[in-house]
Amino acid sequence: MAKTAIVTGGGRGIGFAIAHQLGKDGYDVVILGRSPKEAYKSNLDILLAEGINYLYIQGGIDSPQDRQRCVEETVSKFGRIDVLVNNAGVAPAVRRDLLEMTEESFDRVVGINTKGTMFMTQLVAKQMIKQDIVESKRGIIVNISSCSATVSSTNRGEYCISKAGVSMLTKLYADRLADEAVFVYEVRPGVIATEMTAQAKEKYDKLIEQGLFPIKRWGLPEDVAQAVSAFCSGKFLYTTGSYIDVDGGFHIQRL
Repeated sequence: MAKTAIVTGGGRGIGFAIAHQLGKDGYDVVILGRSPKEAYKSNLDILLAEGINYLYIQGGIDSPQDRQRCVEETVSKFGRIDVLVNNAGVAPAVRRDLLEMTEESFDRVVGINTKGTMFMTQLVAKQMIKQDIVESKRGIIVNISSCSATVSSTNRGEYCISKAGVSMLTKLYADRLADEAVFVYEVRPGVIATEMTAQAKEKYDKLIEQGLFPIKRWGLPEDVAQAVSAFCSGKFLYTTGSYIDVDGGFHIQRL
């Protein structure tokens, strides 16, 4: 039986690596992305070349209409939603000291990263609850948060707050959906080589060289995708609300 996964923000970076990996794992993949399909042509061509069945939907998780349309089109085309990966997210447009953060920036980052994730999950969870149990589950939800859920960066506090909120959403939905055979997990990436971190490449190159991370290299989008793939494998069905750090060991406190 075919399985279907929605990956928000799946057109590029970490999101595309996740969509690509789940496609290789045998999922039909629905990619929700903010830009027109043409913007991701080179990546989508990879899926086509590998025979991965996908549906691209243009929209943002901060739009109630786009969220609804994504769920409706997915169910219409594929019949059910087996996996939701909440990957879509933004960083502040400008990094500012906590004392200079603007309400506009706070509202934008938290509105997409936390509020958007909250209500996208709510919609998909309601759909999953209606579905038959297949292989001991109705669905799996994986939230992509960040090491910033617990690590302070005072020049992008809105991002840290938004990701800490995603971590609490993981716990809340895991608790609420356990009786429904829907399992919820979280992946916390560290410093991953993407467009979002490119602006700070010199800073992170230096920190890696200085040994801040026990595993002395940049993380890759594929590293995150492998962790998501593991959670979606159905091999963690006595686990929910759990997270894994994909951060080169950065979370280890060292003397």
